[in-house]
Amino acid sequence: MPATTVHTTQSPDGTISVVPAAAPTTGTADFTHAVLDVAGAVLTWSVLDGPRLPTAHIHDPVRAQQWLWALYNEQVATAEVAVVAEVSALARTAGRLAFAHWAARWWPASYLDGIPDLNPAVLALETAALTHQCQQLFDDDDCIPELIEEHQSALVPLLHWLHSPSIASPVARQLVEVLRLIDDAADCAGLDSPALRTLHASLAQESDITSANELIARKSGYALAAGAQHAGTGRLIARGNGINDWRRYPPGFVDAAEEAISWTLRAQGARRQLDIEVVAHPSAPTGTPLAAEVRLPAGSRPDQAEPPRIRLTRQDDSWTGQADITLPSPEQLLIGVEVLLPGFDPGAASDASADRAAIRNLARERMRTEPAGQLLLAEVLAGAGDDGDY
Repeated sequence: MPATTVHTTQSPDGTISVVPAAAPTTGTADFTHAVLDVAGAVLTWSVLDGPRLPTAHIHDPVRAQQWLWALYNEQVATAEVAVVAEVSALARTAGRLAFAHWAARWWPASYLDGIPDLNPAVLALETAALTHQCQQLFDDDDCIPELIEEHQSALVPLLHWLHSPSIASPVARQLVEVLRLIDDAADCAGLDSPALRTLHASLAQESDITSANELIARKSGYALAAGAQHAGTGRLIARGNGINDWRRYPPGFVDAAEEAISWTLRAQGARRQLDIEVVAHPSAPTGTPLAAEVRLPAGSRPDQAEPPRIRLTRQDDSWTGQADITLPSPEQLLIGVEVLLPGFDPGAASDASADRAAIRNLARERMRTEPAGQLLLAEVLAGAGDDGDY
């Protein structure tokens, strides 16, 4: 990867910014950026711009000196002007780690768009391994032991996969590196369990286990067709799609497709009933209700009043809810619907449909064209299990 010019500046509040000349230029929404909170600074990458040096905003220069020179170079660590830097080994690994964190929050899993979900345990274990590999970036209080303890049940299936005859060589090398990093991190943290002991023993000798089926997660009951509507009663007045803003609910609740939210307005005598249906993420919880925020035409509610919300409950492959609404006239049918999780929702934001489309395209293109050794292990597994019925 060619060298790039890096500009170092200091703001009036003392924050030092290290900005590559080729800093992110595409994507404005927060979900288009991967972020790492490191010792004394915050690093950001645009996931849409491909591998490159991150932008650093340094609030504690003393702590940042432990990694700044290795991430960029020694000139950047002391400069207040533009210098030239290359993408170091630490920068490449940190970029993968940032992408892993990004994927845990923003990966656009969608049945409707044919983007398979990522195995959360495999993703978490590779995140732990990459964090261990990037120890220089962090203070001692990292999350590695917690990630390993919580997801160690995936270690034996990963060992199964490693010894499968069908595994590609680049993936096998990547998997061995991840497993050795986990083994070393667990040893450094003083962790012990049957799964970790099996990992340690297996890395020291060959195994004859040849099945990786446990890791290729398929959710065979998840087959709701795009645009499907539950049958309703009453005369149909109008129907449409809502806005699927991923920022308004946690990961793992709603299918990431733009058409995942649909609404239907029906006449029930003199009443007007609004039915809302949302395609659920395959791992969506059943005990936590979502809400649909409904924006009605002017005159439908008092000025300054908050948009009404409709409770949505999980039923099979969908979140559904309904409510009676009042319209000022039959002609005014401009209805906007957004889905959110109360208590989590940061509020409505500017339109980001173009950025969401770019993220979905990124996920598809990575799994279709990126060399296996460049993908995260969870992406490789998702691609192996993606036959339209995951």
